[in-house]
Amino acid sequence: MADHNVDLFVIGAGSGGVRAARIASGHGARVMVAEEYRVGGTCVIRGCVPKKLLVYASRFADEFEDAAGYGWTAGEPTFDWATLIANKDREIARLEAAYTSNLERAKVAIVKSRAVLEDAHTVRLLATGETVRAETILIATGAAPHLGAEIAGIEHVISSNEAFHLPALPRRVLIQGGGYIAVEFANIFHGLGSEVTLVYRGEQILRGFDNDIRDHLATEMGKRGIKIVCKQTVDAIEKVDHGLDVELSDRESFMADCVMFATGRKPNVQGLGLEKAGVTLARGAIAVDEFSRTSVPNIYAVGDVTDRINLTPVAIREGHAFADTVFGGKPVKVDHADVPTAVFSEPELGVIGLTETQAAERYPRVDVYKTSFRPMKATLSGRDTRSFFKLIVDAASDRVLGCHIAGPDAGEMIQLVGIAVKMNATKADFDAVMAVHPTASEELVTLRTKAYTVERQAAE
Repeated sequence: MADHNVDLFVIGAGSGGVRAARIASGHGARVMVAEEYRVGGTCVIRGCVPKKLLVYASRFADEFEDAAGYGWTAGEPTFDWATLIANKDREIARLEAAYTSNLERAKVAIVKSRAVLEDAHTVRLLATGETVRAETILIATGAAPHLGAEIAGIEHVISSNEAFHLPALPRRVLIQGGGYIAVEFANIFHGLGSEVTLVYRGEQILRGFDNDIRDHLATEMGKRGIKIVCKQTVDAIEKVDHGLDVELSDRESFMADCVMFATGRKPNVQGLGLEKAGVTLARGAIAVDEFSRTSVPNIYAVGDVTDRINLTPVAIREGHAFADTVFGGKPVKVDHADVPTAVFSEPELGVIGLTETQAAERYPRVDVYKTSFRPMKATLSGRDTRSFFKLIVDAASDRVLGCHIAGPDAGEMIQLVGIAVKMNATKADFDAVMAVHPTASEELVTLRTKAYTVERQAAE
């Protein structure tokens, strides 16, 4: 290895890359990581973390309003966008410094530069023109917002990246998209006081989620005053004196002060020199095997750039498994089944496992348990909202195949439910647990009556 500068070169200092670099260094590898933007990646800098801070901010309006039902009297609250963004930026800067410090303590060399592959073992740093030879290369460049097809006025559209840095809170916001990001920002802007319209090309928001949970959230968002327009797309945007004139595919038009597209993300594979190194792509993402190895034996990839499950904890797990496999002498395959996830909407969603539709396609008989109820807090506040719980169970084995929750702290609940589902817990195991009363989560262990059973239709 005398002709190599490092044992591992990591391209991208996001969640997956940072974890891989630290663990590999802990195994004794000489590691260098290159980052062209900011250490921490999408999640820390302009993704999960700042978004959750904005979610917290957006929920205070409900808290102030609900307090009256509990005897509190307060003056009319006011909100200042500039203060929120400044405080958010300060926290993100602190986190970036912490990520940098953790890498330095792990003796990982950090290079602030774009890095591109010259061949399977050589990386060029564009900031200086220098080259680095590496025994192993890890690509962890993540993904970036994709605005979709070119339309008239596309230059007036922002993505979630720019939403974190708007100079002022828009009075009217139109968001195109129906996934996590679109739904979460619709609720954020609405909670902070904007008039929000959500436009989605599909039949219902949150494609891929259980149909009941999709319908429940759409209903709740509608009750809050968010206008959801399905089966439509934005066709054109024109800047006029009093805002942005947005025309939809059915020729209906809306006026907005801000138009945000959250129509998906594309793996960051452009301009990395992948073709020079011989790295193969599949459907626009880097193709990898179960150990995150690419078509080139010494080059690996983790996280969103591989387009497997695009969630921060998955990228972290993949990065850790890579380091243990290549440098720790312990081959680790990441299990991508039954990954819990949350949508920080209003109400919040927490889900794991199969939807009812997926379960019915895979199992002969599926038992469905579900309930909807008014949260206890809403009884005195008078807020018109409902929580929703649903369990999907294999009728033959009694194993819980999926859990879908809408309501306060659903994200916190699903992390714990995920342990049980991952351990193949049965409905009887859930039923054997004593309820914690009074809580919403006790519904998980007190759902005793089946709503219905779904039987798979025999092929003709």
